[in-house]
Amino acid sequence: MISAGFAVVALVATGCGSTTTDSPPAATSATASSGEFPRTIASGSDGGTVTIDAMPRSIVSLSPTATETLYAVGAGEQVAAVDDQSDYPADAPKTGLSAFTPSLEAIVAYDPDLVITSTDLGLVTSTLAEAGIPTLLVPAATSLDDAYSQIERVADATGHDADGDAVVAQMRSRIDAAVASVPDRDEPLTYFHELDDTLYTVSSASFVGQIYGLFGLTSIADGSGAGDYPQLSAESVITADPDIVFLADAQCCGVTAESVAARPGWGSMTAVRDGRIFPMDEDLSSRWGPRIADQVEAVAAVVQQIPM
Repeated sequence: MISAGFAVVALVATGCGSTTTDSPPAATSATASSGEFPRTIASGSDGGTVTIDAMPRSIVSLSPTATETLYAVGAGEQVAAVDDQSDYPADAPKTGLSAFTPSLEAIVAYDPDLVITSTDLGLVTSTLAEAGIPTLLVPAATSLDDAYSQIERVADATGHDADGDAVVAQMRSRIDAAVASVPDRDEPLTYFHELDDTLYTVSSASFVGQIYGLFGLTSIADGSGAGDYPQLSAESVITADPDIVFLADAQCCGVTAESVAARPGWGSMTAVRDGRIFPMDEDLSSRWGPRIADQVEAVAAVVQQIPM
C-alpha cells in the first residue's frame, strides 16, 4: 500500500494500497487572526466547524500531512503523539496510533486537547466530542488553494496564525518560481504516474494531476471514465505511449526504471526508449502539506531535462 495520504484515501474504495473545488474559509471566528481563544475553525469539507476553547497544549495528529503542517507552522512543541504513518519530521513523536483503525482509548491516553485527522472517524469523532476533545478534520485536498486553506486552518487552530500565513506565502513563491523556470511547449507532454505495480494511476483532475498540469503535462488516463485514480491495463499504457513515466512506487515496492523496461511490450514506449522514467518521492506525491513546493520543484527538474 502506498503511503497514507490523499492517494490512499482516494484508492481505498478500489482495494489499492479529484476536480478543483472552492476551498472553505480558513476560519469562521472573528478572533481567528488576533491570537485569541476561543475560536471556531472550519472542519471538513461540508461546512462543519470545531470550536477550540484555549490554545492546544497536547495535540494528537492522525494524519501524516497534518503532522508535517503542525511542525511547519511552529506547533511542534504542542504535539503529544502522531500516528504510525507520520514519518516526517523525524523527531515527531511517532506512536502505534492508527487513523484507519482508531482506538478511542489509545487516543484519550495522551490526554489531548485537540485531535487532527484526515479521515472521518465516525463514532470515535463523536465520542471525542462528547468527551470535550475537539477534532479538526482536514480531508484530502482537492486543489492547491484547498491545501493552502488547510495549512492556514491548522495554524489558526493551534494559535500560529501568522506562521501559517508565512508558510503559505513561501509555498506560493516557490511554486511560482518553479513553474516560471520551465518554458511553455507547443505540444504538451503526456505522462503515466504509477501508484503501484497493478497500474493504478492519476488523472489530470486529481490533486497530483493538477500539479503536473502546472507544467502543461497531460495524464494518459484522462478520458478513461474511471475517476481521478483509475486503474489502467498494460495494453492501454503501451498504446498511449506516454512521454514520461513517473514512479510513485519505487520506495514502497522496489519498482525501478529497469524493471519497468523489462515488462512485456514496454520497451517500445517513448518514455522507456528515451530514458524518461523518473522515481518520485512517494510521500511528496501523496501528501498535501507544506512540502507540496518540494514536489512541484521535483517535477520542474524532470521537465527541464526533456528537450523542447
